[in-house]
Amino acid sequence: MKVTLQTLLDRSVKKMGVGINSVVKASALEMIKRAYNEGIYVQISSGYRSMEEQAALYGQSRLYSYKGKNYSNLAKPKVTQAKPGQSIHNYGYAIDYFLVSDDGKTALWTVNAKWRRVADIGKELGFKWGGDWTGFKDYPHLEMTGGLSFAQLQAGKRPNLTLKFKTGTEVVDAGSPKKEVAPEVSKKPSKGKGDITVISIQKTLNSRYRCNLIEDGIPGPKTKSALIKALQTELNKQFNKKLVVDGKWGPKTKAPIVTVQKGAKGNLTWILQAALYLAGFNPGSLDSIFGKATESALEKFQKAKKITADKKAGKASFAELFAA
Repeated sequence: MKVTLQTLLDRSVKKMGVGINSVVKASALEMIKRAYNEGIYVQISSGYRSMEEQAALYGQSRLYSYKGKNYSNLAKPKVTQAKPGQSIHNYGYAIDYFLVSDDGKTALWTVNAKWRRVADIGKELGFKWGGDWTGFKDYPHLEMTGGLSFAQLQAGKRPNLTLKFKTGTEVVDAGSPKKEVAPEVSKKPSKGKGDITVISIQKTLNSRYRCNLIEDGIPGPKTKSALIKALQTELNKQFNKKLVVDGKWGPKTKAPIVTVQKGAKGNLTWILQAALYLAGFNPGSLDSIFGKATESALEKFQKAKKITADKKAGKASFAELFAA
């Protein structure tokens, strides 16, 4: 059976991490889609990389310590020339990719015509390819720095990146954070610009709950109402609450709310993640898993709304997310 496009996208989103720049992430997913349409199955293996993760990679085949910790690993081969802070990955502006077999079960690392075609697609979308470097060739590597150097990134400067493709009928300008994106929570969604994550939310609401939303990537009252319908549906389905599924927030919907907290998995967690994103508190990947990134986003939301910051989504948190 041929691997599905959604499988490749889902795997890649997880590998890119929540610290990846939004334009880089959207462009990487577009690259995967375009390659798939040409019969090339590509997946992202790495995106945002912490300084400690970079130290571990640099320590392969070397004697190396970072911030007092030994990262030497002579048993593994050399994979990078970059120390912590010297890789574009550390700032969320780079990805690595590889090809997979037709069934998606086998990684293919041969740099052949298909591999180079993916690199060309990436370059069309604004990436620079490590295979074009004059010195050390890094064939899986694609980066998007807007012309900034390591020194400028280390000094806190950030590129003003824009997408090079259209979603719907608009050219998207997703912007760029002014400082390094924290691993837990990335930038707020752009409003009125065809946000790709909002499109994903709308698509899921349509397919899972038959909401008939226009998938335009623009968050608005209809998308919010659809999320409330999703919440009411799940409360009925999972807890037999017998709510009227009308997409309206009120006392009858608030009363049977269950608490969603770290470790939770499933549709209620996805609804929480989507609502946080629409409220401007990005939980990272909308993966239906209540992990560190979702917990961090929820805590920031609770503090902003001046409610108890217990990192648990109960009646008060859902009320702030959905009321008015």
